[in-house]
Amino acid sequence: MVFKRRDARPLPEVLKHWVYPRGGWGRAIRYIRHRLHRLPGTPESIARGVFAGAFVVFTPFYGLHFVLAAILARLMRGNILAALLSTFIGNPLTYVPIALISLETGHFLLGGPGTGGRIGQGLGQAFAGAWSDLQHNVLTIFVGGEANWDELYAFYDAVFFPFMIGSIIPGIISGLICYYLSVPVIRAYQQRRIAKLRAKVEKLKAQAQAQAQAQAQAQAERAGDARPPS
Repeated sequence: MVFKRRDARPLPEVLKHWVYPRGGWGRAIRYIRHRLHRLPGTPESIARGVFAGAFVVFTPFYGLHFVLAAILARLMRGNILAALLSTFIGNPLTYVPIALISLETGHFLLGGPGTGGRIGQGLGQAFAGAWSDLQHNVLTIFVGGEANWDELYAFYDAVFFPFMIGSIIPGIISGLICYYLSVPVIRAYQQRRIAKLRAKVEKLKAQAQAQAQAQAQAQAERAGDARPPS
């Protein structure tokens, strides 16, 4: 491959850049904002894509946010690239507060006890138990044995289902905020860009006209010099 890296990056470096991008989060945010501004389409269609990405990051479907954002943007007739870029609202710095908001909202709507603001020990145990059951059940396919779904059921009841239900309201709120903030910003950026392009075109036209006039004047002078004296 032409663009393949010569030396594969070690795993610690990959994890480091995943948590803290090269150049810092400020540079990453500026890059995403710049890319959003330059996307083709109307401000409303791009903002609908931003809504889709901002909504999806509140859901518990980690690993599928790109796919879900693209599907939702397509259904909303929004810009799919804008939806994919907006999923970066969910990042290592925001995953914990986003999960906490969705979980607390879900437990509140379902009448559950909630996490009490703690998303550490209890949630960690739920994930560990579900992962242990999942590993065990996969192994039983190959080595035999009895599958155990108790921890997975407990994880679904205590974490996944409240997370999924609770993600709807904050996801919609986040999406609406991003939508109404994006529309005027993107419209202003596009209008400014169009104005710059028009100014550049007018400048090129003026230069071409000046060059044409200079050439015509030079030809007229050469014709006058070549005319024989009377």
